[in-house]
Amino acid sequence: MMGRGEARNLISKGCKGIIFIIALILHLSSHFIVQVGASIHEYQNEPFSRRSNSFFFHGGSEGLYASRVHHNSSPQDKPLIGNSFVRFESITFQRTKESAEKQNEMQQRTGLVEAIIIRVKDRAKIGGSYLNSEAICCTPDLAKDGSCKVGEVIIHQDPDKLDGPKRIQTFFEGKNKETKMVLDTIEINSTGMYYLYFMFCDPELVGTLISGRTVWRNPDGYLPGKMTPLMTFFGFMSLAYIVLGLFWFLRFVRYWKDVIQLHYHITTVIGLGMCEMALWYFEYANFNSTGSRPMGITVWAVSFSAIKKTFSRLLLLVVSMGYGVVRPTLGSVTPKILLLGVTYFVASEALELVEHLGNINDFSGKARLILVLPVALLDACFILWIFSSLSKTLEKLQIRRSIVKLELYRNFTNSLAVSVLLSVAWIGYELYFNATDPLSELWRRAWIIPAFWTLFAFILLVVICILWDPSHNPTRYAYSEETGDEFEEEGISLTGSGIMVAGDLATKLDRKERKVSIAADNLVFGLGEDLEEDKRE
Repeated sequence: MMGRGEARNLISKGCKGIIFIIALILHLSSHFIVQVGASIHEYQNEPFSRRSNSFFFHGGSEGLYASRVHHNSSPQDKPLIGNSFVRFESITFQRTKESAEKQNEMQQRTGLVEAIIIRVKDRAKIGGSYLNSEAICCTPDLAKDGSCKVGEVIIHQDPDKLDGPKRIQTFFEGKNKETKMVLDTIEINSTGMYYLYFMFCDPELVGTLISGRTVWRNPDGYLPGKMTPLMTFFGFMSLAYIVLGLFWFLRFVRYWKDVIQLHYHITTVIGLGMCEMALWYFEYANFNSTGSRPMGITVWAVSFSAIKKTFSRLLLLVVSMGYGVVRPTLGSVTPKILLLGVTYFVASEALELVEHLGNINDFSGKARLILVLPVALLDACFILWIFSSLSKTLEKLQIRRSIVKLELYRNFTNSLAVSVLLSVAWIGYELYFNATDPLSELWRRAWIIPAFWTLFAFILLVVICILWDPSHNPTRYAYSEETGDEFEEEGISLTGSGIMVAGDLATKLDRKERKVSIAADNLVFGLGEDLEEDKRE
């Protein structure tokens, strides 16, 4: 059996390990990332890909709300407040030397690259589908009726609607290897999910690279459309954690002489939750005002989020094991708990970094799936271990007839069961949502999915705070030496033919083999008659 000193040493080492990992992540990130691009989409010598008879580069996609004000002045002179736009800055196209040498130096236009901004709902207007053709670029045959120009991307414009796809053309001149796109701003007058593509049709431009950046802005700031409601949500959640922390602090101070070790763990989770929500709110507020995500704030927010998730799951696990209620320490199982916790922290931290560092588009990359799977498997391990531990804890309490503690854990078990059912149902909805919306057309509702998990974790924490509320009578759930609780591997076995308790709990029964043992003392703890009655029931 592991002593308390050894358990504390292991816990101390585990905490130091997590702190070391965070410090290492911050150190490495500071060397490789100075500022994280977000609504400022940066391109660094990116190549074009072939599709049909065209070549394209995806420049980004975001949900944008329509401008609230409209101006007659030039795009560069328009004020930012209330204005929604996509601005092209320092966009440079560089073709290969071989392509440039083939051109006539006296010719004014020797290559065309087009920037096209389109709403998802208008995607059918790009290409020759309305001309009964699968081509994206206009060919001589398609140009005969005047519906398009040879060498340009086919765009079907509706004369009655001015909010259709927008096109900006940039030409190479003579034998120049490089050309720069004119600084331009496209105002957004209709709400929708917008995609930006850079495209060319001339096969001689194969090998062309794009550099520069584009700036996307909504009327109230630079936050992408589906992230805008999250800033307000994190603000409300920060207040919710402050209120919960205040009530918990008052109860903690009032009954500080009667608090048990478990209350300190709950306090830690509440404190981590307050820090997490505050960091996310300030990170989103800074993002909204500047259009970029400073590495420092983002990594700290991500780290606090991963730590809080880890500690929350560990809290549920140790509570389920009866820590502080039927066992004073965790015993020899402590190293396994710490190993699972550290592993979950690393996996969660990696997933959060991938999600929040780098350019933000309103769609998820396939690479994210690789990091989601380990986190999902570890969550499943937590769930299985939690309910397995709860089952053993309930058996112990039922045998010892600790009515108050048994009722407490039954309520806790019911709460967890409901939470698991809700989680499974929400995961099903999330899968359905993503499967039926591959192009993020429902981007205005997408914020609800991450917000649900944050709110759900808060509600579960409130339930634990209510069940394990500090009081002047901590014996209703605190561990008591008089009950003879044993916290090592289970020494009690429930069998079909009866229930036997080994003398002084020195003899341990194998639960899997379900063998009926002969008790060393017939009336251990005076439970002989009670156990016989339980057996008859």
